[in-house]
Amino acid sequence: MIRWIVFVAFILFLDFYAYQSIKTLTKNKIVKMLYWVISLGVLANIIYRLLVFNDSRGLTQPMMLAFGLLILSMAPKFIALIVLFGEDIFRVFKSALNYFSISAPKTFMAERRKFVSKVALALAAIPFSTVLYGMARGKYNYQVINHTLYFDDLPEAFHGFKLTHISDIHSGSFDDAEKIMAGIDLINEQESDIILFTGDLVNNTADEMEPWIGHFSQLKAKYGKYSILGNHDYGEYVQFNSEAEKEQNFEAIKNMHPQIGFNLLLNDSVYLEKGTDKIALVGVENWGTRFKKAGDLNVASSKINKEDFKILMSHDPSHWDAEIKNHERNFQLTLSGHTHGMQFGIEIPGIKWSPVQYVYKQWAGIYKEFGKYINVNRGFGFLAFPGRVGIWPEITVITLKRKEGIS
Repeated sequence: MIRWIVFVAFILFLDFYAYQSIKTLTKNKIVKMLYWVISLGVLANIIYRLLVFNDSRGLTQPMMLAFGLLILSMAPKFIALIVLFGEDIFRVFKSALNYFSISAPKTFMAERRKFVSKVALALAAIPFSTVLYGMARGKYNYQVINHTLYFDDLPEAFHGFKLTHISDIHSGSFDDAEKIMAGIDLINEQESDIILFTGDLVNNTADEMEPWIGHFSQLKAKYGKYSILGNHDYGEYVQFNSEAEKEQNFEAIKNMHPQIGFNLLLNDSVYLEKGTDKIALVGVENWGTRFKKAGDLNVASSKINKEDFKILMSHDPSHWDAEIKNHERNFQLTLSGHTHGMQFGIEIPGIKWSPVQYVYKQWAGIYKEFGKYINVNRGFGFLAFPGRVGIWPEITVITLKRKEGIS
């Protein structure tokens, strides 16, 4: 109960402080009333969604929208708060000087300056517009990111082999079939040899994917499509009526993969062959330092040889530091997802930042240690916040090449 009170009090405090800039700049009662109607409406909506939250469904689209609207409302107000609070410190200091001054008027508090309120609103417009774009367009702003990786031990026949890596579909969050189809078409346009999906097909339950089977079954690749499970595919974040119901949902999620043409690897491996050469594709179940540990590298690689060139799919990138990069079987390339890049950050030339980097060492893109690589895909879908700001949905295309011997 105390947490609810603190939560509501904090939001009302932000609302009240930001309102000071509105009050300073206009005397229009309609504008002032509209401010409070919208602000209190957003707050009432999130409270209502939390009160009626159903553990058996998890994060629904209305809940995610309520959370998004709260962020949209609070982010600009927080910026305004910083500016206005800075002015209030100045006002208190100036009033104190006036109080002890013989010639200055003895006013209790200097009035707010309209210029500062204008600055506060102008700066507040930046996060408002970026969050609004992220919710309206950014979550479907698919980006194709290309990497070329060189290896000493890549079999010659696989020089130039191209793979498309996608992750974190989160079908339960989708709300625009046309945009999803555009993303699928963009994947097919890459004409990769193979498509690899590194988990989180759904948010919680198998039925979330049913409307999208026809869309994702249209993905095509010459050497096939392979997939693994992510932490959200185990139904760990919803309440089921029984263990049997939970297991039934889990089986239904696993059965979704062949329905969309993917070969699901559950702590297993397969060989990809070109002529007389082959490489091993290994897929482990979810293994994370903070999440479910169902993956078993030893079992997954038991059918292959240590000297094989290997591509490993493991959903959670924390697995790489914890087990993979120092494993005796030598996994040359690991593909992961999971982080979403937190769906918020800055990626411009010279700057790559997201709050998630303080949780995950490898959080987006290519990393290399000991001659081994990991690619952390930023995700195809979205979860919780119904948008993306600065960290766009990603389709990774990786071309494998030999370091020497072939031009």
